[in-house]
Amino acid sequence: MKKIALLFIIIATIGCNKTGVTIVEFEDDKSNAIRGHYKHYLNNDIDGLKKLWADDDKIALFLGSVEQTPLSELIGLIGAQHKAFNNIQMLNIQGLDEPIYVETKAYDSGQTWTNTWFKWSAVGKTSGNLIEVPVHISFRWENGEIVEESHLFDPSLMKAELELFASSQE
Repeated sequence: MKKIALLFIIIATIGCNKTGVTIVEFEDDKSNAIRGHYKHYLNNDIDGLKKLWADDDKIALFLGSVEQTPLSELIGLIGAQHKAFNNIQMLNIQGLDEPIYVETKAYDSGQTWTNTWFKWSAVGKTSGNLIEVPVHISFRWENGEIVEESHLFDPSLMKAELELFASSQE
């Protein structure tokens, strides 16, 4: 009987220990906020995007580099994309007729990140070329605001089309 009681205490102690637990959610407030954030992006609604971003001096932004980028550069890139491309879409990474993948993770460290994976798709207004780029963007939250973003994708096709568009405007 003592062995059963001891076993029960050990199992209860291990089961109640939450160290190292990461909680992953898919339909939570933060994941849904990012889905709305992306709708603002697709509509080129900078004011809508700003609703989730921390102030310029608080947000850490990484656009495919270890060097921090000012938020104004991202805002400028969004505007340039909407000038140079038609039919901008964010598609399921596997090309399926499903929404993009969005998850929010609350880590034991106290940090909360929303991670997204999608295929960015658009048609260049100058070249007429369809461009599809796999993208991963992560958002770190504090006090209900995005305080850090990390954008991971190969920008070469997008940059080439942006340069072609800019040269056609001269």
